[in-house]
Amino acid sequence: MNKLFAKIGVGVMVLSIFGVTTFTSCKKEAPTIAKIRVVDTSGAPFGGAMVRLYPTPSIVEHGAIIIDDTLMSDADGIATFDYTDHFNLGQAGFTVLDIEVRSGDSLYGQGIIKIEEEKVNEETVILQP
Repeated sequence: MNKLFAKIGVGVMVLSIFGVTTFTSCKKEAPTIAKIRVVDTSGAPFGGAMVRLYPTPSIVEHGAIIIDDTLMSDADGIATFDYTDHFNLGQAGFTVLDIEVRSGDSLYGQGIIKIEEEKVNEETVILQP
């Protein structure tokens, strides 16, 4: 008789685990994107500029996410950084990064962007001599 109750107990436990994992919905993570628009002093898009996103201060705590990324702006002056894999669901806030934009030795621009999780975060930087 005790063996029968043990088998029933194991069966109930397996069904409970199956029910919880099957019927519990998981929230799908939406993309976390940083879009930097690079323009010249007249407001026209500037393609081919080097866009760098990095933290300040550069000293980070143990276990912190270190972000220092560089991309080139496309023909429309946009550099798109995807940080979806860098943040965890339920995390409060994500990060604030400095923006540095260079084109050759003569043009430079800078800014700052607050990146919020699961959003498309946009900032515009003007290149100046």
